[in-house]
Amino acid sequence: MKQDRFLTGILIGIGALILLALVLFFTRKDTKAYQASDAPTAVVYNYVLAITNEDYEKAYTYLADKENKPTYDEFRQSFFNGSIHTENVGVDVGEAEIDGDDANVDLTMVYSSTDPFSGGYSNTDRAQLVRQSDEWKIIYMPYNFWAYDWYQEPIK
Repeated sequence: MKQDRFLTGILIGIGALILLALVLFFTRKDTKAYQASDAPTAVVYNYVLAITNEDYEKAYTYLADKENKPTYDEFRQSFFNGSIHTENVGVDVGEAEIDGDDANVDLTMVYSSTDPFSGGYSNTDRAQLVRQSDEWKIIYMPYNFWAYDWYQEPIK
């Protein structure tokens, strides 16, 4: 009889934990907020957040106005045609190194595993920004968030 009560207690405890986990899962707030775009790190963060939220219009506003800038349609199409893949990558925005009107932001690109038997990996890279009209604008981001032909002179 004591074993039945003990087993019942364990099962009730497990049920309570499962119920608590479900309540926490469905009530959590997983929305990230944009930062004030007054620093290079904030601009990079906002750009990545806009891309992951598929808000391509907002992401496009963070690109520098320079020669051979992609049009909005070219920018958006790069995500739709598969030339840019952001599905299995996360970005950790690090410190910014500012030199006048130029800035470099350290990034850690974190890639998740595509199979259950291997772990993810990460590598470091940099985003490059330039100050235009007192705003920081992106001129280069690592692959997964940037197409190779943006800001490149077209091949003739």
